Amino acid sequence: MKAAILVKNKRPLVVDQIELPKKLKFGQVLVKIFYSGICGSQINEIDATKGPDKYLPHLLGHEGSGLVEKVGEGVKRVKKGDHVVLHWRKSSGIECESPKYRWKGKELNAGKVTTFSEKAIVSENRLTPIPKDFDLRIAPLFGCAVPTAFGVVNNDAKIKIGQSVIIFGVGGVGLNIVQAASMVSANPIIGIDVKKKKIDLGKKFGLTHGFLSKTKDLKKKISKIIGSFGADVAIDTTGISKVIEQAYNLTNENGKTILVGVPNNKISIYSLPLHFNKVLKGSHGGSAMPDIEIPRYIKLMKKQKMSLKNLITHQFNLNEINKAIKLFRSGNTGRIIIKMVK
Repeated sequence: MKAAILVKNKRPLVVDQIELPKKLKFGQVLVKIFYSGICGSQINEIDATKGPDKYLPHLLGHEGSGLVEKVGEGVKRVKKGDHVVLHWRKSSGIECESPKYRWKGKELNAGKVTTFSEKAIVSENRLTPIPKDFDLRIAPLFGCAVPTAFGVVNNDAKIKIGQSVIIFGVGGVGLNIVQAASMVSANPIIGIDVKKKKIDLGKKFGLTHGFLSKTKDLKKKISKIIGSFGADVAIDTTGISKVIEQAYNLTNENGKTILVGVPNNKISIYSLPLHFNKVLKGSHGGSAMPDIEIPRYIKLMKKQKMSLKNLITHQFNLNEINKAIKLFRSGNTGRIIIKMVK
């Protein structure tokens, strides 16, 4: 089968044929991948943002949709023929041993879930079954972007009706944060991004105001909207240290700053307010519980209470994955989908 392999950091992925293990181990599930999303986490892995990569070469991808082809011993939550979402957050089920693929006669590493391949061996607890009539092209968004974003709003920030929200970075996750904040009746909802296209798209999902990050007197303009006291909630998806500092400074004395993006450097803040009611908190995937939350979101979509229309802006096939990654890095996209099935 074909897969995209990270062979060396800060280099293009290698698309080549690899071999599956001959037998599934306890808790493992063989999934035929239909679609995979690209997330900032994969870019961080490619660039070794968190430090030297000890597992090269290895497979990538943590959000996708597929068909269960075979289950290993002990698996009970999914069965052959199920349509599933692949996600990086743990759900119920078995946490299995990571699979070992073969490439050019040598061992090829992979995690509990990977999606940049035509087939993948996945841990049972990284899969959630979905209705067979649900669009498999949209389904990968439930692997990361949607549960992370909605979890940030519901679990991390716990946004209340009428609270003011500022969102830094209106990409795939940011757009879903906008939508979730709108669904809980936050107001105003202000988006800040380097790209006007993303701000315009954000207004379709609930942004009440939007600014380019280089806007002159940005703090003053935001203050005219929310008042001089500051925002109730600021959410950063960029991971840029200076942006994080700006987000923190724009919240009020009882405000919350939630970090979705992993900081690219140390941050410098005035910490005294943290001893009182101000909050600075890192999010780990929105503290989402995929097997509980994904079915809820699908029900909301079927009732037309939420929409993922227009979130996917580009689609590529597996052979074009490096082109897709380059476009992702440009910032001129919503969510990018890689189509695996022919």
